Amino acid sequence: MKPFFVLGGASMPEKKKLPVGIDNFEKIIKNNFYYVDKTEMIHSLIQNWSEVNLITRPRRFGKTLNMNMLQTFFEIGTDPKIFEGLKISEDREFCEKYMGQFPVISISLKNVEGMNFESACAAMKYAIGAEALRFSFLEKSPELSTEQTVRQKTTSKD
Repeated sequence: MKPFFVLGGASMPEKKKLPVGIDNFEKIIKNNFYYVDKTEMIHSLIQNWSEVNLITRPRRFGKTLNMNMLQTFFEIGTDPKIFEGLKISEDREFCEKYMGQFPVISISLKNVEGMNFESACAAMKYAIGAEALRFSFLEKSPELSTEQTVRQKTTSKD
């Protein structure tokens, strides 16, 4: 049952909020913000496979949100409930095959800036290191060689 506001004695359905400045897909879905369903893009990327996909949009047109949606869909540990009611969830076979099946490395350059090359480079290293830390559990994986484990530890510390 949807919550209602009572205004001047009349009941009105609660209006969804606009996700101004929010680029976290899961947060938008869980907090019931307005969301234009772009999950069909996931199908398109897989079916029209390409080694490189260039997604161009003007500034403030949802590039980061779309990338976060892709990360949320593919990343290991994804809660399938997040996608319930969205277009992609209609294809159960596709979701079973791809949803939550992959480690996803996602680095946004949105906050990488600096007054000079050195400070911008430091911000970039921080962004890469923060993302590498999300995968520190791999250090214990028998799938990695000793060299890969050392490289992962080095990347996480830089």
